Amino acid sequence: MNKKINKKNTLSLIDHLAIVVNDVSKSVEYYSKNYVCNVKFKDDTWWLLEFQNINLALVTQEEHPNHFAIVDENLSKNNNMKYHRDGIGYIYSQDLDNNFIEIIDRPS
Repeated sequence: MNKKINKKNTLSLIDHLAIVVNDVSKSVEYYSKNYVCNVKFKDDTWWLLEFQNINLALVTQEEHPNHFAIVDENLSKNNNMKYHRDGIGYIYSQDLDNNFIEIIDRPS
């Protein structure tokens, strides 16, 4: 993961930020009322909101930790990859300060 940026490499893509909320439905109502965004995906435990420059996942503590997700299309080579309900492959890792990073195999 220690990739240096040069003319051959492009910057990594952060697909979404995920924040833990107490009530997903109420939080979606709040964000939809106060900001211009679209609902990309929803179920009982998480909703994905689309903003102009990034997606915001509203999740429950039982399902997901606070995290940000980076797209790595080479993830399919990883034997530890799991799949979300929407079919996106993923693994979780942590940085030096124990922040969760979700690596996903394609944009959501």
